[in-house]
Amino acid sequence: MGKLYECAEIYDLIESEQRSEFVKNDWKEFFGDIEIHTLLDVSIGSGGLTLPLRDLGIKIYGSDLSETMLERCKQKASDKGFEIELKCSDFRDLSCWDGMKFDCVASTGNSLGYVENSDIVIALEQMDALVKKGGYICIDSRNWEKIQKETQRFYFYNPFFKDGNRINLTQVWDHNSDGSITFNLLYSFEKDGKIFQREVFEEHYNPFPYELIEKQLRKMGYGPIRLRSLPCCNPEPDFEKIEWYHLIARKQ
Repeated sequence: MGKLYECAEIYDLIESEQRSEFVKNDWKEFFGDIEIHTLLDVSIGSGGLTLPLRDLGIKIYGSDLSETMLERCKQKASDKGFEIELKCSDFRDLSCWDGMKFDCVASTGNSLGYVENSDIVIALEQMDALVKKGGYICIDSRNWEKIQKETQRFYFYNPFFKDGNRINLTQVWDHNSDGSITFNLLYSFEKDGKIFQREVFEEHYNPFPYELIEKQLRKMGYGPIRLRSLPCCNPEPDFEKIEWYHLIARKQ
């Protein structure tokens, strides 16, 4: 079964100018009074969650494991009239950035869950090494504690339309005996009331508690930690009810 991350054209089906504007405004609300001029996203993918930051006056850098995604990200930036420095790298080893320092180092797209919990600590240490004094680490993630508590199996998305076709996405989550979760992503494409294409992908995640992130950030000297539901336009003060969160913490 294929990996969605290896199929950039389907991964990016939800991309649009409207979504890009929404992402930009969500970042703006999330940052609030925090001043950031340079940001490195260590899981930038095709850039959909990060490139809109340029419209906020932030210079963006990015790295990712997927050359395919990086090529797509580069093309998106070019289409918008700017260049971006990108490197192919695992976020558990960010030596490719050769000690550069950034106002903010981020991991977007629920990416930390792809690695074992012990490797998350390594990733955070690697990110920290690239943060300027007084800079920030920023992370977004699904609320794995909520998912594990509820053991939800089916996750439905509203259909959307692209090039006159209706696209449906359903996720089926397998809660494995070792504590990991396999996301089965089921796409169907319809035209004139008939399905003409089906795609099935599988993504494997290792749930982690928020406490793991919080403890490691504090150990590295970060604080206070600002946590918001993602997107910010759906505020939820009760962490147990948040489906996806965004956090940022300052290096003291």
